[in-house]
Amino acid sequence: MLRNRSVIGLALLAITLAACSRKQAPQQPAPVQTSDTGPTTSAPTTTTTTPSDRGNDNANSAAVAAARAALTAMVFFDYDQSTIRDDSKQILDQKVVLLRANPGVALRIEGHADERGSVEYNLALSLRRANAIKDYLTNFGLDGSRFEVAAMGEERPLESAASEAAYARNRRGEFYITRGGDNLVSGR
Repeated sequence: MLRNRSVIGLALLAITLAACSRKQAPQQPAPVQTSDTGPTTSAPTTTTTTPSDRGNDNANSAAVAAARAALTAMVFFDYDQSTIRDDSKQILDQKVVLLRANPGVALRIEGHADERGSVEYNLALSLRRANAIKDYLTNFGLDGSRFEVAAMGEERPLESAASEAAYARNRRGEFYITRGGDNLVSGR
């Protein structure tokens, strides 16, 4: 019985010592000294994120989100018109700056109409609106192949109410990024 207690005691002591022992951190390879001539090699580096890096990442994320919002911002039209309004020109001018800074970006431009008028008339009007937007953008030297136009007519209203305010919101051009939206840069 004394022998069993000694074996158990020794086992507990071994377990305790093993648990308390400190593990040494793995050795990092030493940097390789190189000369200015010839090929160079270096030790692997680890990247750490500092608070200032996170601030830069947040600023970059905010800039990308702002660029995406500007590229997808809608423009609106007057009743039975496909002429670009002054307030819409300002929105389109922001798109021009961003599209110049991001030559890989392509957009789908969808023209929309309110519910007044026949289905055929509204499809034709919404196509004229989409083409007016495309023409405005290409007049600044942007390649027309970057833009796809679509006529949506009255099929997808933003507002379903039968009021002038609802009709005004439904007469619009919408934008969707179809290519190159993953790495947007601000156009400043």
